Amino acid sequence: MQNVALSLENVSLERDGKVLLKKINLKICERERWVIFGPNGSGKTSLLRIASFYLHPSSGRVEVLGHELGKSDIRKMRHLVGFSSAGFADLLRPNLTAQEVVMTAAYGALEPWWHEYSEEDKAKALLELKRIGVEDLCDQTFGTLSSGERQRVLIARSMMSDPGLLLLDEPAAGLDLPARENLVTGLSMLSKDDSTPPIALVTHHVEEIPSGFTHVLFLRHGEIIAAGPMQETLNEKNLSACFGIDLRLDQYGGRWSASMDPEH
Repeated sequence: MQNVALSLENVSLERDGKVLLKKINLKICERERWVIFGPNGSGKTSLLRIASFYLHPSSGRVEVLGHELGKSDIRKMRHLVGFSSAGFADLLRPNLTAQEVVMTAAYGALEPWWHEYSEEDKAKALLELKRIGVEDLCDQTFGTLSSGERQRVLIARSMMSDPGLLLLDEPAAGLDLPARENLVTGLSMLSKDDSTPPIALVTHHVEEIPSGFTHVLFLRHGEIIAAGPMQETLNEKNLSACFGIDLRLDQYGGRWSASMDPEH
């Protein structure tokens, strides 16, 4: 029986009278790599914020790596979840090296001078950069990196504390085509590494699904339309229902693409 990294049972979220999530049931187990799809306002980011202990649901039960939200000290639990989003880059000083950016996550810090770091910490940071394919950037300053390189460094940073669950909120947002492809390649490397924890990746685009990802979840208006293994669940019917438009879905060389169905 697989260990469950994330369990959501009848999770709902309301804010200012608006339902953002409605009776979400989801289990993410070890070695699973999930892609979460949905249009803007479908509840994707809210779901990740609940899973990372930064947001309490209005109702339902949330358990992450055996710790139930509301019954555990979240200050001691947040390091168990690696979280990365495009906006986090703005919080970091641009003249930190890539290795320093990753290393500071050992203490949840933004500056290396806040704590003392060992040679083991430095080696661990370099290892995480290597796992996503950017170890050659270790001595470059964060501000000189391209947008795609920054996102890969931030994902390496989210792995620094050896989390049991990795949550990625639209890491490819705003990237040009080469940067997006490099990021997807890095995520493919990470997904195929058996030591990588379960992953939940939020995106709008099937083109951004890395090879090696195993499951898919479709959200619309805060409700799950479909969820399950990729080969069974990622299809034109579910994709079209999720985005409210007739879509054609194609697969080539392990990658997916979507376009308007010309017959509709």
